[in-house]
Amino acid sequence: MKRLRISAISYLNTAPLMWDFEHGDAGAAFDVSYTVPSQCAADLAGDAADIGIIPAAAYASIPGLVILPGVAIASRRPVRSILLVSKVPLDQIRSVALDTSSLTSVALTKVLFAKWWGPGRSFTAMAPDIKKMMAEHDAGLVIGDPALQVDRSRYQTYDLAEEWIRLTGKPFVFAFWAVRQSALRNSPPNLDLAAIFQESREHGLQPASLDRIARDWAPRLGLSEGDIRAYLTENIYYDLDPSCLNGLQLFYRYANECGVLPAAPELRFLDVARTAAS
Repeated sequence: MKRLRISAISYLNTAPLMWDFEHGDAGAAFDVSYTVPSQCAADLAGDAADIGIIPAAAYASIPGLVILPGVAIASRRPVRSILLVSKVPLDQIRSVALDTSSLTSVALTKVLFAKWWGPGRSFTAMAPDIKKMMAEHDAGLVIGDPALQVDRSRYQTYDLAEEWIRLTGKPFVFAFWAVRQSALRNSPPNLDLAAIFQESREHGLQPASLDRIARDWAPRLGLSEGDIRAYLTENIYYDLDPSCLNGLQLFYRYANECGVLPAAPELRFLDVARTAAS
């Protein structure tokens, strides 16, 4: 049988999720590639990958996906790496540059404006170059590692997870592992994908693993090792638990009501899909 193809995100926040694939034996059973969140979605939609850590927004538009249970990139407090960066106060923003790396944060930005911050803004997709964004627009959305590197003393910044949580009281889910259901037909029946990905997350969040990640990533991002560890343990939440699922469903509802996303299908999980197929 062919090895399943994984499309993973190249940002710091996925490093704990990929621990066993990079430092253990899990990688031997898969072909792994790294890209930005929007391309992960495109890889699954275009049959270039079988498994992807997809932006939550993509689930609403890519048919035939099932979710690997229990693992997410989410936040229950300020996330630090999803920022609306502005030259002017929020109520004065008229034009917004949107990071082309993103799908979910783009949708969240539009929901926040439509539902709470006020409509009537213009949105333009741009590469995540904050200087160019600010030169051409009032504000810019940046995500992932570029957002961690923004000099927040120079701009007014709004942490989108913090805003969502303040306004709804619910966590926000940015991404989760999803599998093309058609790929399950070609995978070994004894391959426990949920366990493989959950165990990789658990191993990646062990103190020794986090120390290794911090040492490796600190010089890449120009952040301290302590800052890296705090981000991964305090700002990112890696469990797709019932509270996160509630927040995810609310996001899908609001995004559809605001005309930002199509209606999302029912959340289908891998174990249910395998049972139905057997």
